Amino acid sequence: MTLKLNIKDKFNKALPADSILENYRRQVERACFSFVTPKIPSHPSLIHVSPEMLHNLGLTKEDSETKAFLNIVTGAKVLPNTKPYAMCYAGHQFGNWAGQLGDGRAINLAEIEHDNKHWALQLKGAGETPYSRSADGLAVLRSSVREYLCSEAMYHLGVPTTRALSLALSGDQVLRDVMYNGNAAYEKGAIVARVAPSFLRFGSYEIFAARQDHKTLKTLVNFTIKNHFPHLGTPSKATYIAFFAEVAQRTLEMIVHWQRVGFVHGVMNTDNMSVLGLTIDFGPYGWLEGFDLGWTPNTTDREHRRYRYGNQPNIGLWNLYQLANALYPLIEATEPLEAILEQYKTDFDIESLKMMRSKLGLQIESPSDKLLLQDLEDLLQLTETDMTIFFRNLSRFKSEKPSEGFAVIEKAFYTLDDLSDSIIEQWNNWFQRYAKRLQDESFSDEERKAAMNAVNPKYVLRNYMAQLAIDDATKGDYGVIEELFNLLKKPYDEQPELEKWFAKRPEWARNKVGCSMLSCSS
Repeated sequence: MTLKLNIKDKFNKALPADSILENYRRQVERACFSFVTPKIPSHPSLIHVSPEMLHNLGLTKEDSETKAFLNIVTGAKVLPNTKPYAMCYAGHQFGNWAGQLGDGRAINLAEIEHDNKHWALQLKGAGETPYSRSADGLAVLRSSVREYLCSEAMYHLGVPTTRALSLALSGDQVLRDVMYNGNAAYEKGAIVARVAPSFLRFGSYEIFAARQDHKTLKTLVNFTIKNHFPHLGTPSKATYIAFFAEVAQRTLEMIVHWQRVGFVHGVMNTDNMSVLGLTIDFGPYGWLEGFDLGWTPNTTDREHRRYRYGNQPNIGLWNLYQLANALYPLIEATEPLEAILEQYKTDFDIESLKMMRSKLGLQIESPSDKLLLQDLEDLLQLTETDMTIFFRNLSRFKSEKPSEGFAVIEKAFYTLDDLSDSIIEQWNNWFQRYAKRLQDESFSDEERKAAMNAVNPKYVLRNYMAQLAIDDATKGDYGVIEELFNLLKKPYDEQPELEKWFAKRPEWARNKVGCSMLSCSS
């Protein structure tokens, strides 16, 4: 049996390919990709499949239960009349130019059209490519569970993201040093089939600009506009400027969503920035537990905290500067690019304020809002306060009862003993101001509650939750994966039967590897 997919490959037909067909590590010149075949797994088995993504690709539940499906999503077999490939790109990593990077452990299988939507299907962890450098191109169950669950969780939160189709075991053992401290061990190998309209990144353009290969750069930009930004019109200098402006806007919107739900990407290198404004490459990510603008989940970034929660908007801008530099050879003018970057700063302030107003249920703009919100952020950092629980419970605040405000959000504090009389007094004063501010709104308390609960999720994929799923999956029990997958489909719903997941990080997870400490292999 073969899967009935509407294959419509474009990337590997319209763009220049690596002329070398052998699969060995090398610098790939004047090519957007290299043809490569996935490594055949020894004993593949399926763990979980996303019903929504099955449907998006034109497949059924029955299809997912076939050997043909298993073979495709684990790399055991290649789809008929397709030529898998790994993409070539470069990037700035932690602010430093890293040169050629590329798909070191990702292999694109094919592009699929269904219901007038175009999808690229990619395997992560399916073997080495010319871009694997010193690595093996494989992935382990631990990181694969995190990527699979997070991709779909982000989508249902309303955050622009790549998606996941399936999670599978390869049947092979993979050697990994989790914390890069010399304690390597074998782990279960796994493969995630992930899906997006495109996996193009900022680094896809940077590499050709850096090599002064302006011909290939122009070819790739023209391809991108034709296939992913067709509304911008025929390629020209004006179109390239409009293209950059839209990428900047999409990047801004994505990061505002990250800030709204308390998501920290962890590795905002330019090779991890989607040109479509999608959240891509889920490594050492995390959701804020205690509200902390300086928090980063990435151990590699622990010293400088470049990719900390509060700095994500600035890093988005920094990365856009690098993309602007890459596109400059096609535009040959700095003023329009600089204007777009300046507009990003202005727009981010506007959109961020609008987003924070929505989290507090404020619809009418008021000059006092900036100070009200700044004072709230300062209060949230006086003592460890859970971001998700705080904003969710804040919706229950009664504007006519400001004196009861502290009791409404009390469960968000990790240690009540840390709350001095002075801190409690500051909270009470803030609630008095908040209640007065709400008098300017036309919403009833119930209407405000519904509006706030539509933007403040009740459930997010906390690291300890993912770790519980990983621990059980390592033992062959996939029940927690299934439970979390379904829970996170409705993150804004109450789901009282699953209330146990609406809880602060347990103390055992505070300093546990995989919960508080994550590396780039996580």
